[in-house]
Amino acid sequence: MNGNDSSTTRRRSDATRGAILLAARERFAADGYERATIRAIAKDAGIDPSMVMRYFGNKEGLFASAVTVDLKIPDIGSLPRHEVGRALVAHFLAMWEENEVLTALLRVGATNQAGAERMQGIFRDQLLPVALTVCPDPEQSPARAGLVATQLLGLALTRYVLRIPPAVELSREEIVAWLAPTLQRYLTAPSP
Repeated sequence: MNGNDSSTTRRRSDATRGAILLAARERFAADGYERATIRAIAKDAGIDPSMVMRYFGNKEGLFASAVTVDLKIPDIGSLPRHEVGRALVAHFLAMWEENEVLTALLRVGATNQAGAERMQGIFRDQLLPVALTVCPDPEQSPARAGLVATQLLGLALTRYVLRIPPAVELSREEIVAWLAPTLQRYLTAPSP
């Protein structure tokens, strides 16, 4: 195989991968994670289902590769420092309730390495800058962002995935009242 054949194969492979990802994004958006099937996605992409498996391994791996999540975190720098915890809890509650992709990605991330890596990247890239903005010691920002993630992801897991009745029954206002002081402490309190 000469270099020209190799670049042609790579372009074809990239095109196939791109077609699969486009079809998957559209299918997951239209049908949701549970109802979307590899077979339907492959049909939409005009390829054999085995190609989806070849490129992404399984539905979870495809989903993790296909979804893009912007947490749309508000500009924390414009808030009074003592309001950051409250703002984050309220914002994340709204995001989890309005965006089923986040819930699906949390489910996938709990059981699939690609999903876990996607969630790690989302929180690293979008939550860490918040901690850097308000944390009294920038070197502690990664640990503090990780602690915030334990609370936000724990809430999402118990309320939206496992649907544990006491967590589901709490009003948004109650959750904000309970959780905001914890996030505030994680982000802005002196080191223990």
